[in-house]
Amino acid sequence: MVWNFHNSYTDLPNIYYSKVKPEISNDKKLILFNKDLAEEIDLNLDNYDENEICDILLGNQLSNKNYFSQAYAGHQFGHFTILGDGRALLLGEHITRNNKRFDIQLKGSGKTPYSRNGDGKAVLGPMIREYLISEAMHNLGISSTRALAVITTGENILRERVEPGAILIRVAKSHIRVGTFQFGNLLKKREEFDILINYTVDRLFPELINESNKYIKFFEKVCVLQINLITEWMRVGFIHGVMNTDNMSLSGETIDYGPCAFLDNYNPKTVFSSIDKMGRYSFENQPKVSLWNLARFAETILHLVDSNEKKSIKIVEEILNEYNNKFILNWNIMMSKKLNLDLNNDNTNIIKNFLDIMHIHKLDYTNTFINLENNNLDKNIFKDWYIKYNNLKNKKFDKINPIVIPRNHLIEKVINESHSGNFESLYEYEKILKNPYDKNIKNKFTNPPTENEKIYETFCGT
Repeated sequence: MVWNFHNSYTDLPNIYYSKVKPEISNDKKLILFNKDLAEEIDLNLDNYDENEICDILLGNQLSNKNYFSQAYAGHQFGHFTILGDGRALLLGEHITRNNKRFDIQLKGSGKTPYSRNGDGKAVLGPMIREYLISEAMHNLGISSTRALAVITTGENILRERVEPGAILIRVAKSHIRVGTFQFGNLLKKREEFDILINYTVDRLFPELINESNKYIKFFEKVCVLQINLITEWMRVGFIHGVMNTDNMSLSGETIDYGPCAFLDNYNPKTVFSSIDKMGRYSFENQPKVSLWNLARFAETILHLVDSNEKKSIKIVEEILNEYNNKFILNWNIMMSKKLNLDLNNDNTNIIKNFLDIMHIHKLDYTNTFINLENNNLDKNIFKDWYIKYNNLKNKKFDKINPIVIPRNHLIEKVINESHSGNFESLYEYEKILKNPYDKNIKNKFTNPPTENEKIYETFCGT
């Protein structure tokens, strides 16, 4: 089948969305198409040519074009503002043969009512970045929105420089965010807010619908998903870059790959985002920020947790405290697995010592764990550490330490070549990132950057 859209979000009060139309030129070109994902969601485009595929993916062939953009608010770097899909719209909610529902979103399709002073467009570089990194995250085993395609529009868009315009087709379980609830709470329309939360529970956690304390359990479920997600980010050295509340999905998927990047040499204070001048969203701060964002989410649902506000606050605080404890436990288990340590031991000190050595000697985060597995660590640097380690190591855990990650310098290389119309490296790298635990991957994809190749800043692309 092609699209099987059945939109449920537009049954919500219309304060939560606006009907929109995309701005798409006729000079389209399909740059990336995720055939594996298309098959997973029962989208069969085998009998269409490139131009027809572009039209299908962009919704041009739909007879009933109910496109919409979502309204939401959010704390951006700690400052609250009203937002919305400023350069994105949903074609619809695609239903697969086994009744799974996925949002199909166009990112970079033009102005919406929430664009403010922006043009609503996207450019090729950031769309390639999101395509490669979101798919890499999925293949690493980390919950993420996914990329179905990148299509260039034939336009030239001015950002830091003039770049080719492009649209990303994104697939997600849901685009409902913490910021969606902040927006609904801001309106002070209790009935319409209650419709939103009941819709969200029904869509994401239908098993809770008939629970007497479903709003507490709903909050707990969201917390658990975030614990698991941030633990996984830390496992592979991923830095999101803009962990604003509008970028925290309630489905537990990594969403909005703007100025994201992966660690090369290990430094817990690493920041890549050009707009994060104070290090709010550094690698080591991601668990704290996640907790802060969840507290902002909790503020929106206090009236549903308990009619007594003080009691409601106490319940939420207990859940958030438990979140912090569970994250510490999860992180220790995850790091123990990365070091092949016995999970029954208290491995806190040996983990800390290992990370300290990595930090002091500026060792590559990904390759150092692989070197440990292959017994290739520098015996001088790790001499004292090894003495303790040899008494504690247990066994190797599968698919815990990736061989390859989307390296910043390689991403920039394929983007720069793509700007010149050369996509050979892009397609090669896309293929490599499908198998991040493959030990046979060539060194050119696993080597850290040289001093001249290092990328110190990444950009949102807006």
